[in-house]
Amino acid sequence: MLLDFLASANQHIQFESLGLSKVALDLGVFEVKWYSLAYIAGILIGWWYLLRMLRQPGAPMSRTHADDLVFYATLGIILGGRLGYAIFYDPAMLIQPLRLIALWDGGMSFHGGVIGTTLGILFLARRNGLSWLRVHDYVACCAPIGLFLGRLANFVNGELWGKPADLPWAIVFPNGGGVARHPSQLYEAGLEGIVLFAILWWLFWKTDARYKPGRLVGVFLLGYGAFRFIVEYFREPDAQFTGTFLASTIHMGQLLCLPMIAGGIYLIATAAKRPLINAPGGEEPARP
Repeated sequence: MLLDFLASANQHIQFESLGLSKVALDLGVFEVKWYSLAYIAGILIGWWYLLRMLRQPGAPMSRTHADDLVFYATLGIILGGRLGYAIFYDPAMLIQPLRLIALWDGGMSFHGGVIGTTLGILFLARRNGLSWLRVHDYVACCAPIGLFLGRLANFVNGELWGKPADLPWAIVFPNGGGVARHPSQLYEAGLEGIVLFAILWWLFWKTDARYKPGRLVGVFLLGYGAFRFIVEYFREPDAQFTGTFLASTIHMGQLLCLPMIAGGIYLIATAAKRPLINAPGGEEPARP
């Protein structure tokens, strides 16, 4: 059915015709939504992939550390994502505690989740005497998995759509004003998820990047920041910023990506100056 729609350049895709539903499983008493499953699957698959990477030479932590990290990272994603959304996108939530804890109503910030996860990694590293930067490198390689699944969930929910577009693959979303729009959620899933994962996969498995503290997380920050900045040109600005420079000049998402891009460039540029960590030659571990 989808291919039939795509084959017609004169007919835009109607979202309802895709047969998608926010609900993955209706148990009567409560509903299991795809958005929730995306978070759970992203964490579990990322955990599995992290353990696979840790079996390679030069691992910065043990299996026990990785298990603990999943707990701290999960808290960081949820608390940081929610607080980040409130701070960056809806400050009124900070004085309305009931809205703040109503996660089922949506509203999560990726940038806030990054900050929350980073704090969790710092706590774990300090508590166990680990190299926080090297742990970040490994976690960064897993992050695109969650990003990919999260953006797919955004698409299934029919939310965070793009600007109006007259293209064969443009979609008329239920709440999109009756006009065809860029499926910007899929653009982000492809770039932030598939492409960024592939780049980090190649660097980890085919180069010595994992022995250079900061290189992998630097590539992640630069890659995500650049991809998100570009896709924001096709994404509808947040409604609450209508009439402000955050809608007409630069989106909030782009503004938040600038520190990520700068930080990524710095980490990549300085990684070569750091000594190799647990390299095959037998160098002693170092903690930057």
